[in-house]
Amino acid sequence: MSSCISAIGTANPPNHLAQNKTYGFMQKAFRLNENDAARLKKIYDNSAIASRYSAIPDFGLDDFAENQFFPANENLEPFPDTKMRMGFYRENAIKIAVAAAQKCLAAFDASFTGKISHLVTVSCTGMYAPGIDIDLVENLGLNRSTERTCINFMGCYGSINALKIADSICRANPKAKVLVVSVELCTLHFQKENTVENWIANSLFSDGAAAVIVENTDKRSIAQPCLSLESFHAEYIYDSRNEMNWQIGNFGYEMILTSKVAKQIQKYIRGLADQVLQKSGLVLAEIDQFAIHPGGKKILDAAETGLGICACKNSMAHQVLQEFGNMSSATILFVLKKILDEKTGPATQNILGFAFGPGLTVESLVLKKQSA
Repeated sequence: MSSCISAIGTANPPNHLAQNKTYGFMQKAFRLNENDAARLKKIYDNSAIASRYSAIPDFGLDDFAENQFFPANENLEPFPDTKMRMGFYRENAIKIAVAAAQKCLAAFDASFTGKISHLVTVSCTGMYAPGIDIDLVENLGLNRSTERTCINFMGCYGSINALKIADSICRANPKAKVLVVSVELCTLHFQKENTVENWIANSLFSDGAAAVIVENTDKRSIAQPCLSLESFHAEYIYDSRNEMNWQIGNFGYEMILTSKVAKQIQKYIRGLADQVLQKSGLVLAEIDQFAIHPGGKKILDAAETGLGICACKNSMAHQVLQEFGNMSSATILFVLKKILDEKTGPATQNILGFAFGPGLTVESLVLKKQSA
């Protein structure tokens, strides 16, 4: 008995920002001198990101006087506090979460919504109660008896945990239909303190939402290609616990992401890969395609080096990074959508996926793409 991803939908907020446009905002916000501006420009030029999305229009405006979220002055003061940011999250996150879910559900007939038995929500960029899970039930017209699980504050690997929960539900109950929705407004937590860590974080993160339907493979609702969930494995590298973390500050969530993260991923990823592959009875040479969370170009380079693979085997992750940036937990689902939608290649493919987050935690999974 196994479960599978039958459909994936994605959505982004309306503000589509070219990476060089965002650089202009950041240069002014950090009030950089000529030397530091050149250093920041190099970070943006080498990010492998062409554009990103934000629920906040300010990052794409030419003049701070036009700001709509941040104060309309060159100091951005009074800087929005956490309460204000959470109010913005509550108002805006639901919009793209619903859009992603509706795109996912469009693959099914109109009666399918009433069959959804479980809802799993994922987010690390905002919380409130009653939460986005209840708002989704109401906005999508789900049954009010839908069983709800919320995964919060786990970072970029949260959606793999959600798939793991959905897989367990569908294996235990073959009739279950699980809707997983990840929504992240990462840019809401822009920090203007002039540090290299903030330069890097603000150059990477983006906003987006993704939704998937997980169901028992033998009880599928549509005859389309699917991604069978084969095995999972997770470990954390405790010695690296200070290299990537979130803290709730007075002015939003504060991100710490050091250069050591990529080095640790490169060092440990092969051993972790072998463990998850062993659960599926596979070896690395049998993997046709990779789905590695595009936390940044250095993350992808480190993972590919550690696994001994070429970037061509992880091409969908590079495409997502280029087109969207790092949307935290939603990002890996964007990668899986590209793989699911791909029309070329063999009808059956073995896929190995990874996502990384605070801990330093590495979550991995093996999937099998199968034709209808």
